[in-house]
Amino acid sequence: FPLFLQVTCNCFTISNGEMQDVGVGLYPSMSLLNHSCDPNCVIVFEGYQLLLRSVREIQIGEELTVSYIESLMPTSERQKQLMRQYCFECECPLCKNQEKDAEKLAGEEHAWKEVRDAVNEVRYPKSKEDWEQVLARCQNLLSSNMGRLPDTNIYQLKMLDCAMDACINLESWEEALYYGSRTLGPYRLYYPGFHPLRAVQLMRVGKLQYSQDLFPQALETLKQASIENCFFSAYNIMKVTHGTDHSLVQVLMEIKEQCEAIMRTQ
Repeated sequence: FPLFLQVTCNCFTISNGEMQDVGVGLYPSMSLLNHSCDPNCVIVFEGYQLLLRSVREIQIGEELTVSYIESLMPTSERQKQLMRQYCFECECPLCKNQEKDAEKLAGEEHAWKEVRDAVNEVRYPKSKEDWEQVLARCQNLLSSNMGRLPDTNIYQLKMLDCAMDACINLESWEEALYYGSRTLGPYRLYYPGFHPLRAVQLMRVGKLQYSQDLFPQALETLKQASIENCFFSAYNIMKVTHGTDHSLVQVLMEIKEQCEAIMRTQ
């Protein structure tokens, strides 16, 4: 039991190239990092290798922090999860100010609670029929809640992500792009600056645009954008969050170069 508790409190969720959970692992030195809901570092994986990357300028003597949990949750939910699993209350500025909580729970309460329950019920489908059922449920809820829930509502956003995943697995590329495009605004709101989740989402949408011969749009999504305006693109973010040698960055660069080559011949 003590060993189980040590694993629960100190393990890291190992994710694949698209930030999907594939397992857990113990990395003793990284377990020394403390938590912040607005961290200055992120953890990404290259296979089973853990990489710690800074996502903003860090001052001399400043503590390195990572987020132990999903920061997309509203403050009250983050605090509950941290207390339940790690036995502490977070006092970071994001929690003290309850920043963006209003946007995260915008819309009609009974509507987002219904969507929240539906999202929580989804288990990873294992067959085409399962994915079809998931997509039908998503389509029904997204349609019935049109005008009642903005896409910035975090449960609506999760539903859009779920619908996008279902369409990708069912090879409904055009519909997948529709749902994916709707997520980019909320992702920019909740993951400003450099964040691997936003980079991966931009990359997924860019790949969908590329697969449908929307080369100018795909290039705009994937290429490096203006830092001054904080409209970070997939490549620009991923250079920071993953590093130029990461396999995912290499894939992104290949798609970007293919887009540029095709556009030069048109």
